[in-house]
Amino acid sequence: MKNRYFIFISYRGTAYHGWQVQPNSLTIQELLDRALSGLLREAISTTGAGRTDTGVHALVFCAHFDSSAANLDSDNQLIFRLNRFLPKDITVTGIRHVISDANARFNALSRTYKYYISLSKDPFCLESAWYLHGQLDVDKMNAAAEILFKYRDFTSFSKLHTDVKTNNCTIMEAFWKEQGDKLVFTIKADRFLRNMVRSIVGTMVDIGSGKKNLRDFEGIIEAKDRRMAGFSAPAKGLYLTAIDYPDTIFVRNL
Repeated sequence: MKNRYFIFISYRGTAYHGWQVQPNSLTIQELLDRALSGLLREAISTTGAGRTDTGVHALVFCAHFDSSAANLDSDNQLIFRLNRFLPKDITVTGIRHVISDANARFNALSRTYKYYISLSKDPFCLESAWYLHGQLDVDKMNAAAEILFKYRDFTSFSKLHTDVKTNNCTIMEAFWKEQGDKLVFTIKADRFLRNMVRSIVGTMVDIGSGKKNLRDFEGIIEAKDRRMAGFSAPAKGLYLTAIDYPDTIFVRNL
């Protein structure tokens, strides 16, 4: 009988075509599966908590896998060896033993993303934030964020032709905050649609710059039509920062 584990990682997505394995493209999942299979000496296939797109970063990401090895969460050297095996822009931060039917995707209670906009040219943020020249009305952008709580169907912010059963999401947090010369958008929900956060950010920037107003924003959501929303903000400013799971799926509490 095999044991199931959650593996927690962080990565800078600049060099990769997202999380999920794709033909003829370098992905996070491919490299992680290869590292685990090599060190554990068995074929390992991970299942991720979701799929981040090309160039998107993750401070926290989780995947599950099955292994015949026992007590991997107690092997203090395994994480060290995995990190030596993996590229410098991917880091394993933890391994937890979970119940046999635990699922990194479907057991997630919520996910949190942050999007970073730099309002001044910064050579140290070229691949980690979206540089925007000009003034943005943060109060109006926060008013737009409040509107999100009124809705559940976010079809207008979803990538077209995705294979999902519903476009409903429950937004738990959404707000903009000024941090020096940076603007940071935080959004937390039970689930996200493909390209959803970047589409929301792009549309809110249109509001902050005066190209759209708050009534336009409500109309975009109610239209349930991706063509009505603004452009997608660049991937380099987006970070997955948290995934919450129920304690009951973990075999041992830390």
